[in-house]
Amino acid sequence: MVEVKKGIYWVGAVDWSARDFHGYYIARGTTYNAYLIVDEKIALVDFVKHGFEDVLIDRIKKIVDPKEIDYLVCNHVEMDHSFALNKMVKIAKDAEVVTNSRAKEHLSLHYDTSNWSFRIVKTGDEISLGSKTLRFIEAPMVHWPDSMFTYVVEDKVLMPNDAFGQHIATSERFADEVPEDIVYEATKDYYANILTHLATQIRRKLEELEKLDIEIIAPSHGLIWRGKEWVEKVVSWYRRWANHESEEYAVVVFDSMWHSTETMAQEIAKGISDKGVKVRVFHLRKTPLSFIMREILEAKAIVVGTSTQHNEMLPSVGAFLTYIKGFRIKNKIATAFGSYGWGGGGVRNVMKELKAMGLETIDPLEIRFVPKEKEKRLCYEFGEKIAEKIKEV
Repeated sequence: MVEVKKGIYWVGAVDWSARDFHGYYIARGTTYNAYLIVDEKIALVDFVKHGFEDVLIDRIKKIVDPKEIDYLVCNHVEMDHSFALNKMVKIAKDAEVVTNSRAKEHLSLHYDTSNWSFRIVKTGDEISLGSKTLRFIEAPMVHWPDSMFTYVVEDKVLMPNDAFGQHIATSERFADEVPEDIVYEATKDYYANILTHLATQIRRKLEELEKLDIEIIAPSHGLIWRGKEWVEKVVSWYRRWANHESEEYAVVVFDSMWHSTETMAQEIAKGISDKGVKVRVFHLRKTPLSFIMREILEAKAIVVGTSTQHNEMLPSVGAFLTYIKGFRIKNKIATAFGSYGWGGGGVRNVMKELKAMGLETIDPLEIRFVPKEKEKRLCYEFGEKIAEKIKEV
């Protein structure tokens, strides 16, 4: 356990070996953060995933007897947070489960809640623990309909569950204890792969949070943001991402059957780079989609390459487009390229998908079979054209 602020303890678990979450690859593991608040009354805010219940309970035992907990606060029902609640209600038999009405419904669809004692809260409701007050803020679709935040008024500590989190396993508990570039990458990765499509809700919630005096943000995954400087830093990152702000660089993604489309990708990347625009190039069968989505978050352009197979794009390209489609990305330009043998169709179908996403598109580039020097030059010029468009918008 770690004392976050006097009387507020981190009692969560570190999952060093986790590599898959929400269907995407997490390179650094994760944590499941839970917070024990000890006052005249005792509250446990959030819980841990299956397999880590004993870790949670052992940490709590170092501070109080778990049977003495008065309130079990469930900010979000997803099972990486709520699973241990099912065990805690059996230990803290007199505790009330504090949550919102949507979460109560969702909990009943996950667990047998027939014998649970609920206290239903909504935005603005408070519970006094003695010298500390818990205030609740509903946050629907940040990132589930049942999501809510818990704010410890006197200590100025916000516990926003999945907002402001990161998938990163460390022995450190606070963001200021880890190099900022690692923290930034982990935060960006998390936002890109979980929250990108919720930009409208996040903007509204950020406006609401401006009314609160926050000195610590204690999310349910990853590191805790301690001090005004770090709170303002992560809020500014979220504001930029929620406003779909982008930088002057392009992400080139591709898959290739016999390296022709790969050769095209390399020449296109050269053309973009030689025009002074940064570029990132990813082979779709060799790179986790979550890594690519992290780069797309702040990129100005997405350039998608595919060979044609059975008059269609390659399956990996289809999987990539399906993955990013749900994130409703905005303020980006997009185009496609690729090699084909006789009938074509792969590039054409990629362009249909990019247009269906509402992205501004540039006419694609196709060649037949293996690119010779003339075709390589066309690819290079295509890259230059993309770079010029990036600079315009």
